[in-house]
Amino acid sequence: MASKSVLFVCLGNICRSPIAEAVFRKMATDAGVADKWFIDSGATSDWNTGSLPDARGLACLKKHGIETSHRARQVTKDDFMSFDYILCMDESNLSDLKKKANSVKNKKAAIELLGSFDPQKQLIIKDPYYGNDEDFEKVYEQCLRCCKAFLEMNS
Repeated sequence: MASKSVLFVCLGNICRSPIAEAVFRKMATDAGVADKWFIDSGATSDWNTGSLPDARGLACLKKHGIETSHRARQVTKDDFMSFDYILCMDESNLSDLKKKANSVKNKKAAIELLGSFDPQKQLIIKDPYYGNDEDFEKVYEQCLRCCKAFLEMNS
């Protein structure tokens, strides 16, 4: 049974957070520890609820041999009580999450920037939505570095 849990969060849950979720899931699987983790992703907004990840993000993941069937969802109050870690992509996500967390009595989640684990110290993972394939690749690379450091810290 999963003893640790992580929720990756961005604004819409169709670009950055599903990439981070898929990268971390593959990493945990490759390390033989996937059964120890409950891994998910969510959005601070409700704009894309039920949608598949952005096609450019899916193409980027596929290029790196990673698949995902995630559907976008909004972060709920329960998430703050059930997840150990909620890792988000930028200051706006962090601020929204902390505001939401304030209304949750029994919260246990540590809310942090995923970028705080980056050995290259790139704190913010910028939204690639209005960008190009290169921007999605940069998100992938950042997620790879951050998830690797996060997993190592928690193994």
